[in-house]
Amino acid sequence: MAKWLFTGLLLLCSGLVFAAPRVITLAPHLTEMAFAAGITPVAVSAWSDYPSAARTLPQVANWQGIGIEKVLQLKPDVVLAWRGGNPARQIEQLQHAGVNVIWIDPQSLDEMIDVVQSLARWSPQPEQAVSAAQALRAQAAALRQRYRHADPVALFLQFGQQPLFTASRNTLQNEIVTLCGGQNIFADSRVSWPQVSREQVLTRQPQAIVIGGDTAQAASVLRFWQPQLSVPVIAINPDWLSRPGPRLLLAAQQLCSVLHPVKK
Repeated sequence: MAKWLFTGLLLLCSGLVFAAPRVITLAPHLTEMAFAAGITPVAVSAWSDYPSAARTLPQVANWQGIGIEKVLQLKPDVVLAWRGGNPARQIEQLQHAGVNVIWIDPQSLDEMIDVVQSLARWSPQPEQAVSAAQALRAQAAALRQRYRHADPVALFLQFGQQPLFTASRNTLQNEIVTLCGGQNIFADSRVSWPQVSREQVLTRQPQAIVIGGDTAQAASVLRFWQPQLSVPVIAINPDWLSRPGPRLLLAAQQLCSVLHPVKK
């Protein structure tokens, strides 16, 4: 009897020691990174809709801010925050309450992949974080190798329409363009997300326009530019293109596959 009691206590202690860390993600792309690393968060932000399992999780943040009390009630081991979207003041509140917060703000594909691998520390399946990072590195390397000698194609990355915004060289979106042998016509901008005019775009004569959207939105963009500019509009899944997470590589693959028939 004593033997079985000891074994039961040992198993219970082992379960406590190896309990999965309680992780909260405060942006959709951080949720995607967590799942890629084998982590199922205990709570997420609004618009965390990928993978599908994320849609059923409690939400503790949205565009209005972070639900501080909700986060504290969940007693997370770590909170993953996005410097580009989460309010610094509320993050400081969490930190002052003793919450371990990690800021995540990848500035390149390599940094994004490194983040996925670093999340192995908080994953109940650390080997999944490592293998996911390796797979992403292999995908990026394959694209770089395939298109490194491609002739440059002048592209306009269009975000919004009235007003018009685009991305400069200091963005992950620009890196996707260059990965596919494209040339961002506003790469030289001093700010990451410049607002531009219709005349500025026409002056730089893009050979194609890239948007985050579907075929209907692509048709609308095409009408917007005609008759002064009549070039292909490449529509990419907006979540792939806009979220700085693992599916950026899917955006790159889609752009590359469409872009090169355009340039022939």
